[in-house]
Amino acid sequence: MPLHILLILVAGGIGLIAVLLHLSGRSAQTVMTSEEARNAWLRQFPEDDIRQVLIAQDGHAALVQTPNGMGLVWAFGADTVARHLTGFDLTDTKRGLRVNFHQFAAPSSSLTLTETERADWRLLMIAA
Repeated sequence: MPLHILLILVAGGIGLIAVLLHLSGRSAQTVMTSEEARNAWLRQFPEDDIRQVLIAQDGHAALVQTPNGMGLVWAFGADTVARHLTGFDLTDTKRGLRVNFHQFAAPSSSLTLTETERADWRLLMIAA
């Protein structure tokens, strides 16, 4: 089979799979409850004792209070990512906050927050 035909078939197949996943709802972001955010944190940091969980109004992010300080859990497609809030910069955006971590593995995250949440979360995150 000629290479150009093979490339078209592969690209078309990958595109078709992406469209089918999107149409079936499997590309939607995770919406977390307090318990789901707690479980997501413990999946990454099982040794931590969680004192408090604060969920964003849209359910796509959560602040987690531990004895080691604050942490952030956020939706990454159908999964979640969790990071301790050490070594980061905050930037206000039109829709909330952008967290730029000083880590290669998680360079940044955009959080959608209400105006009230943005102010509260900024204070809590900086105090961490």
